[in-house]
Amino acid sequence: MDTLSYKTISANKATVNKEWLLVDAEGEVLGRLASKVAKLLRGKYKPGFTPHVDCGDNVIVINADKVRLTGNKLEQREYFSHSGYPGGKRVTTPAAILAKHPERLIQRSIKGMLPKNRLGSKILGNLHVFVTAEHTHEAQKPKTINLNLLK
Repeated sequence: MDTLSYKTISANKATVNKEWLLVDAEGEVLGRLASKVAKLLRGKYKPGFTPHVDCGDNVIVINADKVRLTGNKLEQREYFSHSGYPGGKRVTTPAAILAKHPERLIQRSIKGMLPKNRLGSKILGNLHVFVTAEHTHEAQKPKTINLNLLK
């Protein structure tokens, strides 16, 4: 029996095949969009997924201002940050973030679904979010993907 055919092959930086994908966020629910984009960024939909390697694709998200939140989350959910000074707690709602910087709401949601380490920070660099339908990555010829077909 040939034992060489049973070796496990791990992906590395040289063997990873990265693509550019385009996702339209118009009318999508924020959490469902974020979880599927996080899987695309991580590379979990690929058969050669390796947990310790950045083997995911580069993802472009357009129409970030047209994402929706279900229920009363737009007004009732609160995001906390702290300046580091006494009494420096800041509280914002998704409605306030959508009004000023809609791309930050999607980035924050996706960041929460990635690993909390150096690899997660590197993977987040493969995410490009744009408020409108125009983006600056036409030269990469991104492939449009329908998130409803992914599981």
